Amino acid sequence: MPRHLALSPWRPAVTALAAALFLAGCASTHGLAPEGKLTQADSLQTSRSLDGFSFSDAAFPTQDWWTALGDPQLDTLIREALQDSPSLAAADARLRQAQAQANLANAERKPTLSGSAQYSGVQLPETLVEPPMGGEYMGSTVLMLNFKWPVDLWGGKRAQYEAEVGEARATQIDAQAARLTLSSNVARAYISLAQAFDALDVADRESKRASHLYDLSQQRVKAGLDNQLQLRQAETSIASAKQQAQAAQQQIDAVRNALAALLGKGPDRGLDIARPQLLQAPTPAVPKVLPSELLGHRADVVAARWRVESASRGIDAAKASFKPSINLNTIVGLASSGLSDLFSSDALLGLGGPAISLPIFDGGRLRGNLAKSDAQYDLAVANYNQTLVSALHEVTDAVQSARSLDNQIVAATQARDAAQAAWKLADSRYRAGIGTQLDVLSAQRPLLQLDQQVATLRAQRYATTVDLDRALGGGLVLAAPESSSTQDIAKASTP
Repeated sequence: MPRHLALSPWRPAVTALAAALFLAGCASTHGLAPEGKLTQADSLQTSRSLDGFSFSDAAFPTQDWWTALGDPQLDTLIREALQDSPSLAAADARLRQAQAQANLANAERKPTLSGSAQYSGVQLPETLVEPPMGGEYMGSTVLMLNFKWPVDLWGGKRAQYEAEVGEARATQIDAQAARLTLSSNVARAYISLAQAFDALDVADRESKRASHLYDLSQQRVKAGLDNQLQLRQAETSIASAKQQAQAAQQQIDAVRNALAALLGKGPDRGLDIARPQLLQAPTPAVPKVLPSELLGHRADVVAARWRVESASRGIDAAKASFKPSINLNTIVGLASSGLSDLFSSDALLGLGGPAISLPIFDGGRLRGNLAKSDAQYDLAVANYNQTLVSALHEVTDAVQSARSLDNQIVAATQARDAAQAAWKLADSRYRAGIGTQLDVLSAQRPLLQLDQQVATLRAQRYATTVDLDRALGGGLVLAAPESSSTQDIAKASTP
C-alpha cells in the first residue's frame, strides 16, 4: 500500500464549525457599548468672540511662521534647534516604535512558514532492554517545514492592525507637533531675551537720571542750597538703578543658557547669541474657515482624532475575540533513522488540518476586555472634544490678547511720554532753584515704572504672535513620512 499524506475529510470540519458557532453564544457582548460622541467643530461658536477682527482666506500660518517677527538671528536659532535638539530625537524614536508595533500587528495576520532540521540519537542499556534493542545505538534525522495561518475569519486581527496604525499615525503627528513646540519655545525664550535687554536699557536710563540728579545735588550742596540729605537720597537712586541693571544682566545670562539648552548645545553657545532685533508684531488675522478646518491644521486635534479611530478599531478587535477562531497548521517533512534513505518516498512525514477554538466560559475575561476597549474609546473621544475646545480657546485668547496689548502699548507709551515731560520740567525747576529734589524724585519714579511697563507690554505682544501662530497649527504638514518601513502606515486613509 503506497504511503501518502492523509487528507482529513471536510465533513467533520464543517460539523465542528457549526457546533462552534452555536456554542459561541455562551460568550455574549450584550449590554456593552461605548458612550462617547464626537463634538462637531462647527457647533463651537466663535463669531461673537471674534467680532471686529479681520478675517482672511489665508490666515493659517506658514511653516516658517517665526520669520514674521523679522529677526534673522531668530531664524538661524530655530533652524539649529530643529536640527540638533535631543527632544526631537526622542519624538522620532517614539514614532519608529509605534510604526514597528503596527507592522508587528500586521505580521500577525499573515501566514508563516518555518523550517527545521534535527538529529537525535538514543542507546538503551541492556540492563533495561534486552537485545536486539538493548545496547544498540539508534539515530534519527528529521527535516520539517511548518506552515501556519491564523485565518482572520471575523476581521479581528485586521482591526487590531488598524488600531495600531491609528496609534502610529497619532504618534507621527506628535513627532511633528514636538517640532512646533520646540520652535515656539525658542521664539518665546528669544522674546524673553529681548525683554531682558530692554530692562537693561531701562536700568541704564534710570542710572543716567540718578547720576544726573546726584551731580546736581552735589553742586547745590557745595553752593549751600541743599544739605547731605538730598545727596544721600540721590546716592540711593544710583544704587537702586545699579541693582536693576545687575538683575537684567542676570536674566540675560539665564535666557542665553536656556536658549543653548533648547538648541541642544552647551552654555557657551548661548554666549554667542547677540541682542535680538525684533522688528514687528503683525496684526492678528483669523481664518474665515475657523473653526471647521481647525481639524487638519492643529497637530494635537488631528492626533486626538487618530486616537479615536484607533480606539474604535480596538473595539472591533475585542468583539471579534468573542467568535470562533480558525488556525491552519501543516507540517511536511522527512524522517529516517539513516541518511541513506532520508530522501526516499518511505521517509515522507505529514501532519496538518484546521483547528477551531471558541470561547464558552472564560470567567468574564472577554467581556472585561471589551468593556475596557469601550472605556478607552470614550476616553479618546473625551480627549478629542477637550482638545478641540482648548484649541479654539487658545486661538480666541491670542487674538483678543493681541488687540488688547496693542491698545495698552499705545496708552502706556503716551503715559511714558507725559512722565518724561514731567520729569524734565521738575529737573529744570530744580536746576533753576524754584523746585525741590523731592519734585524730581516724584517725577522720576513713575517714569521708571512706565519704562518697565512698556518693555513688558511689547514683549507680551511679541509673545501673542507666537501664541497665535502656534494655536493655528504652526503651518505643519500632517503627512506620513516616505520610508519603506512605513509603507503600510502611509497608505492608511486620514480619518
